[in-house]
Amino acid sequence: MTMNINTDVFKFITNNQTNKISSLKFLWLISIFIPLSLPLSGIIPYIITQNTATLFIPFLMAYVVMPLLDTFIGEDTGNFSDEALKELEHDIFFNILAASTLFYGLSILIIGAWFTSYYELGIVGFIAISIFCGLSNGFTILHAHELGHKKQNSFESVLARFSLAIVCYPHFTIAHNRGHHKWVATPEDNSSSRLGESIYRFAYREVFGVIREGISLETQRLNRKGKNFFCFKNTILQSLCISLILYTVLVFIFGIQVLVFILLHNIYAWFQLTSQNYVAHYGLLREKDKYGQYESPKPHHSWNSNHILSGLTMLNLERHSDHHANPMRPYQTLRNFDDIPRLPNGYYGMFVLAYIPPLWFRIMNKKVMELPHIKGDLTKVNIDPNMIK
Repeated sequence: MTMNINTDVFKFITNNQTNKISSLKFLWLISIFIPLSLPLSGIIPYIITQNTATLFIPFLMAYVVMPLLDTFIGEDTGNFSDEALKELEHDIFFNILAASTLFYGLSILIIGAWFTSYYELGIVGFIAISIFCGLSNGFTILHAHELGHKKQNSFESVLARFSLAIVCYPHFTIAHNRGHHKWVATPEDNSSSRLGESIYRFAYREVFGVIREGISLETQRLNRKGKNFFCFKNTILQSLCISLILYTVLVFIFGIQVLVFILLHNIYAWFQLTSQNYVAHYGLLREKDKYGQYESPKPHHSWNSNHILSGLTMLNLERHSDHHANPMRPYQTLRNFDDIPRLPNGYYGMFVLAYIPPLWFRIMNKKVMELPHIKGDLTKVNIDPNMIK
């Protein structure tokens, strides 16, 4: 059960009195503090004690403590006033905060590379700290998502390419903006999970499908400009080159064994994005009109959450309904709506639930079928074909 916090501190986050906004901007710094603190919560105790068990503290933090805190702190379902929204939209603080992903993403990668190279951790310890650094840098992708929604070749979009280079996910912005936002909540979308599809089968379909989609969409864009895929204007190759340079420097400094750390780190970072996509659109389907065209994305085509801790950490991404209905709306101004699909917990708790498919299906399949616009009608559900056979 979720508790709703009514203390003034948390109400200030969406308080209509704009003079209180600036005084509590520090709450948004959680979006930097938590990704940095997760791997350090294992690294620092290990340096002090040399006990391998301490390397699993990030596991407890991410999969036990954070979901419990999200549940205890609760939700904020309020919206800003129109005046406050205008003020927030033009406040450069929020642009700088999103851009900080480059700082903490690089910090996590370098600290992890140094730590796994300098200390004899054993196989278990090495794998543990590699995936926990990757877990934290999954936030880098989520924050780069915000930067990538700006105009192409703007300062923010360039920063997004650098940020995605940290985890070697260069195709994301292209596939997300031109693919996912076009096909969201349809069987054609690689990033929309289907009813009855486990997160692990979805991960395989999504990761490879999005890579192909990103390459195809960028090729089409370049061809329209009279260029081929292998040219300097290719944003995927730009980001990929940054990755290669970055990883080459790390190998030069820390040795060839750092490549194993980088591989595990990247794979688990990708899985964090997969987790978010799996939770955000599970089973939801846009209807077709009489001409066979999908309706435009509406708020009820995404699962929404208003949990405070998840929202602050992930730049309000859990208010996904407004994001897909209004993709260019800045994260700090995303709104809550009535009568839309609501997740039973924040993203931290939902990720844990998704990692246990039988429990996920038991809870979420029922929620999908009970939605007002579905009412048990399977024809209105994005369903896994394997369930129909």
